[in-house]
Amino acid sequence: MESLLHRKHTQAMTCRVVVIYFSFLFFLATFVPLVHMLPYDRNQLDINFYDRSCPNLLMIVRYGVWSALKYDSRMAASLLRLHFHDCIVNGCDASVLLDDTPYFTGEKNALPNHNSLRGFEVIDDIKQHVERLCPYTVSCADILALAAREAIDMVGGPSWPVSLGRRDATTTSKEAAEQQLPSPIESLENITAKFYSKGLDLRDVVALSGGHTIGFAQCFTFKGRLFDYQGSGRPDPVLDSSLLTRLQSMCPNEETSNSNLAPLDATSTSTFDNEYYRNLIYNTGLLQSDQALTRDRRTAAMVYYYSNNRFSFYNDFSQSMVRLSNAGVLTGRMGEIRQKCGSVN
Repeated sequence: MESLLHRKHTQAMTCRVVVIYFSFLFFLATFVPLVHMLPYDRNQLDINFYDRSCPNLLMIVRYGVWSALKYDSRMAASLLRLHFHDCIVNGCDASVLLDDTPYFTGEKNALPNHNSLRGFEVIDDIKQHVERLCPYTVSCADILALAAREAIDMVGGPSWPVSLGRRDATTTSKEAAEQQLPSPIESLENITAKFYSKGLDLRDVVALSGGHTIGFAQCFTFKGRLFDYQGSGRPDPVLDSSLLTRLQSMCPNEETSNSNLAPLDATSTSTFDNEYYRNLIYNTGLLQSDQALTRDRRTAAMVYYYSNNRFSFYNDFSQSMVRLSNAGVLTGRMGEIRQKCGSVN
């Protein structure tokens, strides 16, 4: 009898061991591969962040940007500006992409952005494609950072390494955007202070301003220079006279012209180059904040240098974009990975 009980006990123990063993094998077969598919949970950015979890990400983003530029040459400047306006307001967290809700009024409707920022649909389209292949994996902030880099590369500008692993903000603020975004009529001192607050320096101010070598500006952003410079009732005396005449015809002194567009760099509007700095030297810069770079001896020296050294401008612009895109990022368990870029999960 005792021997029989011993055998039954041994068989029961063996069955439990077998169950535990196969349970462990099931765990290895399901959970462990899933862990390897997920992005690393790290508190820092990494160029290889999505290599295993979304290996086709760069191809998807590049194709999405190429498709957008094919139908709209202005989109390169728009995507760069969208990324800049995201990063300069509380860091690169895709907060600029959020639509308004009953709980907050977003950055989209801040004065510098309202009816001005473009490219939201391009990021949304790329995000949809990414979600099909890599659901719940890639942040909108990372897509925006990559899209800006690809856009500049496609219009003749430099490329730069984009470290990845950003997470998306769960809130946004109209007031923060209006306080932190530089204004085209703001003094150089105020603009540099806003850059400094993001960990950027004076060279970053001048190099990133070179992004205005592509794109357009609405008339209301510079109309004061044409008709009432600093309340004088006269045009900006520094502005080139032939340019002044052209701009006054494009932007007549009436409210209905406020949304008319003028190229930031009339010399090579759709090509990323260093013509922007040459324009400043000849007093044909469009925005007051741009032309101000030639009126400070520190920034003027950089303007002259970049006007004659495209390679140096490209190199410094690339480095400044790296610093900008790493400003105030959310990583690790902060924020979230939005399924749709316009709304929190």
